Amino acid sequence: MEKRTVGFVGLGMMGQGMAANILAKGYPLVGMAHRNRVPLEALVAKGATEAKSPREMAVRCDVIVLCVTGSPEVVAVVEGDDGIASAGRPLTIIDCSTSDPSVTTALAARLAEKGITLIDAPLGRTPADAAAGTLDVMVGGTDADVAGVRAILDCFAGRVIHTGPTGTGHTMKLLNNFLSMGYAALYSEALMLGRKAGLTADTFDSVIRGGRMDCGFYQTFFRWVLERDPNAHKFAIRNGFKDMSYLTAFANAAGVANPVGAAVRNAFAQAVNAGRGEDYVPMLSDFVAEANGVR
Repeated sequence: MEKRTVGFVGLGMMGQGMAANILAKGYPLVGMAHRNRVPLEALVAKGATEAKSPREMAVRCDVIVLCVTGSPEVVAVVEGDDGIASAGRPLTIIDCSTSDPSVTTALAARLAEKGITLIDAPLGRTPADAAAGTLDVMVGGTDADVAGVRAILDCFAGRVIHTGPTGTGHTMKLLNNFLSMGYAALYSEALMLGRKAGLTADTFDSVIRGGRMDCGFYQTFFRWVLERDPNAHKFAIRNGFKDMSYLTAFANAAGVANPVGAAVRNAFAQAVNAGRGEDYVPMLSDFVAEANGVR
């Protein structure tokens, strides 16, 4: 059976690996460049084609994958001038961005009136996993809609978890990132306190690694702390702040208190406001240490 044509918007650190895997699995791929043309040109060299706008992509594609920063960017790509919806074609959009669930559900309702299906499918793990095709994907949508795109998701996913109706994928992603950004804030503060007491990062690691508090996130975080590997966890502090801000909005809409979430958000807000937003998340440990007078 002939495979559907897939469009891809957002060829950043995660997106370029995902798109390469879709192409490698035999799907006709249409990409679009943003500021950096290098990932697109690498895909074109392997057989992909280029669209100059989201509208052109929608005319040519059956399914479009979005891997952009967040809700404002998603809405702009879909509903902006020359956006996907302006093509007036029924198709499926898979939103792999980390977005505000309330925006996702409202957008899905508007698109449904135009015959466009929106599935939220945010991601877990790292750019290395995107390239390896081993991402975790949390998918929100109807059973039939998710089944209809499952083969495409499997191109870049090691695990696909159907979380429920549209919007629940983005909700679960916020909770997942709350845990991971919470770990980052905890590790950073604990390392600073240990250093104040004369404990080195190596000593800290010798106690935690292999014990009950060890985990995959800890290990990538500490590849920066101990080895200064800048590629250990390529997720910007500004994106962590953005996600924690979405979590605050979600808690406010639900009418609940989230004091721990507020503390985590403030840790990231301080780093962003100090000009460290482009640093990667494990580098929060350096900022917290420096802010307290230690290395």
